[in-house]
Amino acid sequence: MAGQNIASREEWLAARLALLEQEKALTRQRDAVSAARRAVPRVKIESDYCFQGENGEQTLADLFGGRGQLIVQHFMFGEDWNEGCKACSLMAENYDGVVPHLKQRDVSLVAISCAPLEKLLAFRDRMGWGFDWVSSLGSDFNADFDVGFTADEIQDEVYYNYHKTRFPMTEAPGMSVFALDPDGTVFHTYSCYGRGLDALMGTYQYLDLVPKGRDEDNLSYGMEWVRHHDKYE
Repeated sequence: MAGQNIASREEWLAARLALLEQEKALTRQRDAVSAARRAVPRVKIESDYCFQGENGEQTLADLFGGRGQLIVQHFMFGEDWNEGCKACSLMAENYDGVVPHLKQRDVSLVAISCAPLEKLLAFRDRMGWGFDWVSSLGSDFNADFDVGFTADEIQDEVYYNYHKTRFPMTEAPGMSVFALDPDGTVFHTYSCYGRGLDALMGTYQYLDLVPKGRDEDNLSYGMEWVRHHDKYE
């Protein structure tokens, strides 16, 4: 942190107050964006997706768990992988703490991956997590929500984060939101990908507060430093 400016308390306060105005503007802008997000039209789910969970076969409507809103993490965990994506794992570290609070606001949270259920549950046990996790193996769910590609598809451009792009893997990260009507009809209301997931990674929100920030400029890619929490030295 050499080279960081040193100031008197009065100078620090003046700079902090100037920054506070920017933070307040950002908060107002975030509120406006959140309102616009809620105003986006919803789309009826027509497909009969089937998932494998701890309680057996489940539909998308079943994943709501009796609530009216559902958040799905598209957790990168390929069928032939032995562990989940480290970046998706970083995001999932927050879930167990927030799930009880989300339930009080009519929201369920579920992770969905295409790996077999036994692999998902074994990795969840290894990580010490307890949130709901189901397998979409054999379903078109991952492909339909642009987070699953075939080996042939990634040889060319794929549709990810709302545009055509090159993607190096058959698995991609994302988050989708659904609503359930009283008659059992499920609607898709929102999905985000890429840096849109940034706000859901609690670790990064803390790092943004400290002097070094994310400290990733000299890495070969931004999340190179991330490990599963049981692999840090």
